[in-house]
Amino acid sequence: MKKGALTLSLAGALALSAVPLNSSVVEAVGNGPGYGGNETINTSILTTYSEMADFLKKQDAKQENMELEVIGQSVKGRDLYVAKYMSNPENPTILFLTQQHGNEQLTTEGALEFIKHLGTGKMKGVTDNVNILVVPMLNADGAMGDVDFSLEDYVASGDRNLTRYNALGVDLNRDHVTKIQPETKALHTNVMSKYDIDYMIDLHHQGANSERDGELVSGSILYPTTPNVDPEVLEGSKKLGAVVFNAVDSTGWGHLGKYRGGDAETISRNGIAVEYGISTLLFEMRGMSDHEYEPYVLGQKSNGYLIKQTVTTLESTVRAIADGSIDTQDTSFWDTLAFQQTRETE
Repeated sequence: MKKGALTLSLAGALALSAVPLNSSVVEAVGNGPGYGGNETINTSILTTYSEMADFLKKQDAKQENMELEVIGQSVKGRDLYVAKYMSNPENPTILFLTQQHGNEQLTTEGALEFIKHLGTGKMKGVTDNVNILVVPMLNADGAMGDVDFSLEDYVASGDRNLTRYNALGVDLNRDHVTKIQPETKALHTNVMSKYDIDYMIDLHHQGANSERDGELVSGSILYPTTPNVDPEVLEGSKKLGAVVFNAVDSTGWGHLGKYRGGDAETISRNGIAVEYGISTLLFEMRGMSDHEYEPYVLGQKSNGYLIKQTVTTLESTVRAIADGSIDTQDTSFWDTLAFQQTRETE
């Protein structure tokens, strides 16, 4: 039996996920503030790497079904983690990957909240029929601003700046063929090649000014677009997207568009689908936690709903895989789902 008590010490942003979606939060989905030079963007409310590591270790001690594993180290020597729920090797397995880009953190906050839910009655019995892998904060150095290049032009204030790139200035989501960087090498060697994974959702953030049907989106989704993907893998990806779209877009506060993405296999959505035969889905949440380009940054009043959107995404997909309803998903919505457009600003 696992032992130990949970002492929740995460930063304020994680706590926001439990805040009820009142009218002001609902309004923020379509009209939530971009940075614009006026909004407060303070990274001190975000979970630090060390807080995340402590949280994962405490959950590992508390949750009987969870196993925490170190899969490698970052450029600067930070341990990289996977939280595992592997009740039966015969079960279908889903991987959730967050923060390949260090300045895209609210998905990590949501993933940590999801891990907490897995240790409560809220998700009782779900892990009996699905295996879950969660790799939070793959780009730990970028998330902490511990990099070998200047971040002086980045927008956020607080105890650190967050950057897209790893410590060496490399975009990890362009390294899924050569796998040169220690972070991507750890992911492929000790997760992708080690486990029999059926589905993956790669969680990112995008700019703050994308819209669909005239309304700002809360996020966007896309399946693998490389021509080399197996048709069955592609169909599984579209079914995974259907689960997410139906769960989020039906809430009244979520509004999803279709992402415009390339077909390069250096990108995880494409490369992992081809190399491992895994059905993959990209989910791009609205707005980034920090950036040098101001229109990409979203005011932190929107943090609560973006964290909740992540939790909704993760919980809905594991339930659909566990009960088999993913197999009957209607993927025809992809044919009419509009690509998001960048809203013109004055």
